[in-house]
Amino acid sequence: MLTILGFVMIATFLVLIMLKKMSPIAALVLIPALFCVFVGKGAHLGDYVIDGVSSLAPTAAMLMFAIVYFGVMIDVGLFDPIVRGILRFCKADPMRIVVGTALLAAIVSLDGDGSTTFMITVSAMYPLYKRLKMSLVVMTGVAAMANGVMNTLPWGGPTARAATALKLDAGDIFVPMIPALLVGLLGVVVLAYVLGLRERKRLGVLTLDEALVKEEAEETVLVGAGGGGAAEKSAGGSAGGGGTDADDDDFQGLDPNRDTLRPRLYWFNALLTVALLTSMIMEVLPIPVLFLIGAALALSVNFPHIPDQKARLAAHADNVLNVSGMVFAAAVFTGVLQGTGMVDHMAEWMVDVIPEGMGPHMALVTGVLSLPLTYFMSNDGFYFGVLPVLAEAGAAHGVTPLEMARASLVGQPLHMSSPLVPAVYVLVGMARVEFGDHTRFVVKWAALICLVILAAGMLFGIV
Repeated sequence: MLTILGFVMIATFLVLIMLKKMSPIAALVLIPALFCVFVGKGAHLGDYVIDGVSSLAPTAAMLMFAIVYFGVMIDVGLFDPIVRGILRFCKADPMRIVVGTALLAAIVSLDGDGSTTFMITVSAMYPLYKRLKMSLVVMTGVAAMANGVMNTLPWGGPTARAATALKLDAGDIFVPMIPALLVGLLGVVVLAYVLGLRERKRLGVLTLDEALVKEEAEETVLVGAGGGGAAEKSAGGSAGGGGTDADDDDFQGLDPNRDTLRPRLYWFNALLTVALLTSMIMEVLPIPVLFLIGAALALSVNFPHIPDQKARLAAHADNVLNVSGMVFAAAVFTGVLQGTGMVDHMAEWMVDVIPEGMGPHMALVTGVLSLPLTYFMSNDGFYFGVLPVLAEAGAAHGVTPLEMARASLVGQPLHMSSPLVPAVYVLVGMARVEFGDHTRFVVKWAALICLVILAAGMLFGIV
């Protein structure tokens, strides 16, 4: 009976959030609370939730302060020179532009927010693609895949969800995965290079000035033929900015004159970020403590006046509240799933139906399943609803929860193009690309990158 109720609870949760009948936070709280009462253990709901909150508090703290830290670093201009450098590198070579798109999306993804990544990447690169008449689905596809790989950062979401669901430390999951993820990121860059070469072969290489002259000549022909060239030129100009090599800021998604810039503190912020990431990799302190200290230092040094600090915190409050709120809400879902014994009964059933020969390879099974499951359901549904069951089944065959958690991250490059991911609509909307066109282009390539990460994880003995 508990097996059936467990699957019904998960299915109810998935259906409601996929149909957008409830927000993930509300569904994570109300659905398990209802089922806890239904199975006759409502009196223990408080104990389940408190136990869950106690175990999830470090993860929530890590997410909160990581978002604040990288948000402040973007505010003060730490990444501005990198953006400008990538744009100068791109020039008007389609191959360089596609590779630059991958690099820019990967770097900006450090803030852990897909919407921000896509807004900055598209704002910076769209004029180049438009001016040179490059394929815009190449831009959206490459950006989504790069962001998908980087989305596995502990503050990006999936790793935190896996740690939350299995009550593990996010650093223990992520740090050993770094070599496989680097291979995946390299795979995205190599793919961007290949796609860029195809675009170069199709379009040739022009300077931006030559592209502008060519565009104006084509529009003159259209106007002479009675077409709408003038209107198209106006629209292209408003989207494309200046159109010359010299004016990089016209193509930059970050306001070069924003009030929050701190150029005199650039090297302090750069060294602080390097020290923070190095300390994280070396596990000098727990990740939540590192980001708490880093965020406090970044705010205090860059914005010494309290009103300015409050303004920066307010600017990033929505993202912080949404992510940390999700973690605490998950305490109800995972607490009920564990406390009532549902997850144990579901795992026993799954162990029985999985062929005996596949039991020791549950990490591999989880890695493969993460592709379709994280595409057709949200990360909340997969990590809080499915992964705990798979982990219990794996544990019965000697597969550790850490291996299962790492394997579960494999599908993220494909997940970022899922119709259930709000950020992807920011991407295709700003790029003026039909979602169907983006999907047809990216699915096969993103699945390939996922399998590359899985193969690398197995090769390095991580999965």
